Amino acid sequence: MRKILLPCLLMLCSPVSGSESLPLQWASEGTQMVIVTTSDWQAPSGRLQTFERQDGQWRSTGQDFPVTIGKNGTGWGLGLHEPQDGGPVKVEGDGKAPAGIFRIGLAFGQPASVATSLTYQAMTADDWCIDVNDSPLYNRIVSTRDIGTQAIKGSTEPMRRDIHNGDHVYKKGFVIAHNPENRPMGGSCIFAHLWRSTGAATAGCTAMTEPDMDRLLLWLNHNRNPVFVLLPESEYVRLRTQWQLPELTSKN
Repeated sequence: MRKILLPCLLMLCSPVSGSESLPLQWASEGTQMVIVTTSDWQAPSGRLQTFERQDGQWRSTGQDFPVTIGKNGTGWGLGLHEPQDGGPVKVEGDGKAPAGIFRIGLAFGQPASVATSLTYQAMTADDWCIDVNDSPLYNRIVSTRDIGTQAIKGSTEPMRRDIHNGDHVYKKGFVIAHNPENRPMGGSCIFAHLWRSTGAATAGCTAMTEPDMDRLLLWLNHNRNPVFVLLPESEYVRLRTQWQLPELTSKN
């Protein structure tokens, strides 16, 4: 059976709550961190850097490149972090990328395989991510071969966009585990993927060039419990000590 339930593949079948949501969890268990910072809440683009933890310290790996995010900027999402006061909040269809800290889930794409140590799933024309709020499959990647075509009615997220939409933004990418409890209207189907064209913003995902994606996928390793952080620069400064985040390198 090939049905893909997004939370289970991300090892997030149970809600993240209580002490499990504290920053100590990602600081002690995770040894890879992808960080995207933006100039402010409204910015549709940002800068991505990667870090790995060595001897208890976060150290830059040297990856540093531009990305685009939601066309309407950023809003607080649902992830490993505790709720924050101030700033906009991400909701379904708002064109914002979720801010916060999130697990990185499976890698996906059009090729039969890609060079990565993440769990990889080659997508087919039958695979969809459900963005319909009242669907019991909301925020999950599923296959119509398992659930039938009626179950994806109204969804606008085919995982083979090259077949259904005529573009290649999902040629390679990975899941950002936003809204792991699949709360209706919380926002769904948040990925890192290829950008449509240079500098083109997204509906809420993080996009980049294919060479940058290739290097990122090659570096990421499921066994190192990687996490994804997206924050406006002012929020990064405010939360850096509390969330035990690395000091960012100077801009190129």
